[in-house]
Amino acid sequence: MPRNVELKARGRDLARAERVAERLSGGAGRALTQTDTFLRAPRGRLKLRDFGDGRGELIFYERPDSEGPKLSHYSISPTADPAGLVAVLSQALGVQGVVKKERRLYMVGQTRVHLDRVEGLGDFLELEVVLSEQQSPEDGERVARRLMEELGVQEEDLVAGAYLDLLLAGGSPT
Repeated sequence: MPRNVELKARGRDLARAERVAERLSGGAGRALTQTDTFLRAPRGRLKLRDFGDGRGELIFYERPDSEGPKLSHYSISPTADPAGLVAVLSQALGVQGVVKKERRLYMVGQTRVHLDRVEGLGDFLELEVVLSEQQSPEDGERVARRLMEELGVQEEDLVAGAYLDLLLAGGSPT
């Protein structure tokens, strides 16, 4: 199962983070619209991501709900019928909630840098350091911490859990 080291933080200054991400990645990044439907699952998290253009992904992942860099194990299966798949899975498993976001994706080395505007929550920055087989979680944490510093992310900006958790808890200050 693929692994990455992830962190999520409130986006204090997304314009600054965007300039830094563009410089580090060498490009303008890719704009994405995503609707994530979180389904009830006996363990971990299961979501159907709809890109709004006929493409989607079924994503299962397990990771601790703690602040700061954390190890995540995940599996992704693409689908050409996200609406149909979410309808069937919703009937079978039930829905926990839906997260809608506008995302700008940058690739910085082995790291996916996400600058997110989440409906009902505001601005966030997410890092996903994709680990090779030979890399340890500590290697990924070092990469994440270096990028945190370059992007201006402070420890107090870090958030635990998923966007869904924040929405279910009543949102967060933006």
